[in-house]
Amino acid sequence: MRPVRTLLVLGGTLGMAIGLACKKPEPTPEPPPPTTTTTKVEPPPADTKAPVETAKPTDMSAAKYAEFQKAANTALKDINFDFDSSEIRDADKPKLQSVASFMKAYASARIMIEGHCDERGTVEYNLALGDRRAVAAQNYLSGLGVNRDRMGTISYGKEKPKVTGQSEESFFANRRGEFKLQN
Repeated sequence: MRPVRTLLVLGGTLGMAIGLACKKPEPTPEPPPPTTTTTKVEPPPADTKAPVETAKPTDMSAAKYAEFQKAANTALKDINFDFDSSEIRDADKPKLQSVASFMKAYASARIMIEGHCDERGTVEYNLALGDRRAVAAQNYLSGLGVNRDRMGTISYGKEKPKVTGQSEESFFANRRGEFKLQN
């Protein structure tokens, strides 16, 4: 009986030794992320838009470039969409006509049409809806005679809100299509 007990003790000791030898060291805790302070930036009034800035084309004089920038700032205004819709609203059709007139007047101009959504809905749904909104604006401009090769589209879904808030006015401002000049 003694040899069996000795073997059991020896086996248990050997098992513990192997277990300790194979034990992984505890991971060191990661340092907490650095704390940052954020400053809330108030959005500009809804009827204003920051000036459009692009690199000056080499074939354009300073006066022509200034005229081009002024025309772009006047023409490239945001359009808005109804909730869960990508249909162009009647109220925004004159804005799109203005974009089309600008594009026809400046044959070298290229734009990116950005589709945006309000914060309601999933990320995936809003990315798809933002894409439909950008494409709807592109289709409308194409119907007005703007060459599709001069327009690109991108969806930001709900990732780049224009304003913050939980009111219908905030949601409406964020359901938009934006037009950005491309170099």
